[in-house]
Amino acid sequence: MKKNCKLILISLSFAFFFGCKSNHIKESQKALIINNNSIISSIIDNKDNFYYTNFADFNYNDKKLPVGVFDSGIGGLTVLDAIVNYDYNNNTNHKKGSDGLPDFEKESFIYFGDQANMPYGNYSEVNKVDLLKEHIIKDAQFLLSNKYYTTPDDLIVKTDKEPVKVIVMACNTATAYGKEYIEEFIEKAQLDIKVIGVIDAGARGVLETLQKNEDGIIGVLATVGTISSKGYSNTILKFKEQLGYMGNIEVFSQGGLGIAESVDEDTNYFNKNLTQPRDDYKGPSLNGQTKIDKALLKVYNFNFEKSKMLCDSKKADDCSTIQINDAENYVRYHLVSLLEKIRISKTKNKLKAIVLGCTHYPYLTSEINRVLKELYDYKNEVGTYVYRDFMAEKVQLVDPSANTAKELFEYLDAESLFNPNGNNSSSEFYVSVPNKDNKKIQINKEGSFLYDYKYGRNVGEIQEYTKSVLFSRNTISDAILNRLNNKIPKIYQLIHAFSNTNNKTELINDKVKIRN
Repeated sequence: MKKNCKLILISLSFAFFFGCKSNHIKESQKALIINNNSIISSIIDNKDNFYYTNFADFNYNDKKLPVGVFDSGIGGLTVLDAIVNYDYNNNTNHKKGSDGLPDFEKESFIYFGDQANMPYGNYSEVNKVDLLKEHIIKDAQFLLSNKYYTTPDDLIVKTDKEPVKVIVMACNTATAYGKEYIEEFIEKAQLDIKVIGVIDAGARGVLETLQKNEDGIIGVLATVGTISSKGYSNTILKFKEQLGYMGNIEVFSQGGLGIAESVDEDTNYFNKNLTQPRDDYKGPSLNGQTKIDKALLKVYNFNFEKSKMLCDSKKADDCSTIQINDAENYVRYHLVSLLEKIRISKTKNKLKAIVLGCTHYPYLTSEINRVLKELYDYKNEVGTYVYRDFMAEKVQLVDPSANTAKELFEYLDAESLFNPNGNNSSSEFYVSVPNKDNKKIQINKEGSFLYDYKYGRNVGEIQEYTKSVLFSRNTISDAILNRLNNKIPKIYQLIHAFSNTNNKTELINDKVKIRN
């Protein structure tokens, strides 16, 4: 018996290594693979698993299928906005040159934001990259399958969502850690699906701000996870050589802990209901792992009004505890931190451009430009400009979204996958929420995952931590909706159209509400 067990395990090892399909393996053997393998096996092989998808049921080469876009939250909507507004080609013959019509006007899109598991940028910091990859594969599975829930309280899953014909990874962190993993998953599923990421697009875009022989500093502002991956710095330097840039180009990076989180209203970093510091805060602080330098308080120029900073004293100078509680204040902290790195380096170059290496950051371009102007003009006590010697007067901000749209256009054109008769108004929008029907999950009073639970889960425990549901008033706050309406109105209109055409939700007075 022991000998037979050894033979089975050896056989299973070879089957896994060479990518054998489970329909050639006995059920008892298949269970061993699933228990000791990844989310990929559960999706492809385990018919009893929620995430199982029979890919043979779908024709992924159908031109009429939507384009899939996913991110760790709502930030990727800025990438979708760049795509739906993209007009660099003639719609009749697809030759270069704007014709006044958006290039993707006949395409529909399915957007998914993994809001429950965000921020993705923090998983690497707690050595949970494998768990992050599991989330990323689930994102891809959602786009490629037909399953969703209408509301967070629904018990019955619906199966009338269309799959997608191409996947755009709008999340920089997901691209850095998971693009190759998704491609491996797609290969094992025997699919011919293109996966487009944003990092290559951003690297090319930021280099284009410089002349081929120009010296300069490129700044990278991204999530902590993206910075840790060195995805941007390595790709920028790779393209510098490939594209023939001869100047002295330096790259300085800053992990923007708390910026994306405040945009998505992650309560570990931003809580508009607070007036005092709290114990569960995870952002920069005087005594935390990411430190606020009290000597730089004048440089940060934080806005303390309306609890945008949480302090344990009435006077900012007397605070022994300081916590950031506002998106612009997070921007202030990280831009000063970036410039301090450059100042300390004693470089002779100047900061010429910053790539916004997180899809949430384009929501804050006005704030970023305002703070950069302040820092360019900042003088110390003796009247000396502190940062002007190594900072251009106008630092260009580079959003990778336009280059991502360009790559998507070129792919659909080359593969003849443009939809001849569709339109943007058929687009659909989904987010993940904690699955309250799963009694194993741990959530706070706001209904979000507890921080330690979110990052403490083990990879390989394949279960429904979350539900993928429609955008609704229960899943998207008024503040976020207003931001979308102000910053990316066309996307807001598409969300409005989607909400008004399905039978469960509608937008009333610019707010999403659930019908009775």
